Amino acid sequence: MLENIFKSLPPETTKEVFDVLLQNKHIRIERIVSAGHTSPASGWYDQEENEWVIVLEGAGTILFEDGRKVTLNKGDFLHIPAHEKHKVAWTDPDRLTIWLAVHYSGIAIFD
Repeated sequence: MLENIFKSLPPETTKEVFDVLLQNKHIRIERIVSAGHTSPASGWYDQEENEWVIVLEGAGTILFEDGRKVTLNKGDFLHIPAHEKHKVAWTDPDRLTIWLAVHYSGIAIFD
């Protein structure tokens, strides 16, 4: 079925929206729509799987537990290894930020 990642955007953005686009036992691909949203002040994402993320529209900053900050603008992508603690520190409050996140296990997913 043909879909478009920029269609069916959430009508309201009072909270960040996560849409799973494809999932099986090895991979999960999701669209995340943010509008000035950040991760909770306490706690970190500590994921079992690796994550590859790209910003398709907007901008956002990822903060890592070791203090590094990486700002991603439209077209920028980043690989986050499993268990590398991180959080979203900032997303553009003036426009939607659309992320495409690919979560995958350590095994080959294209066998």
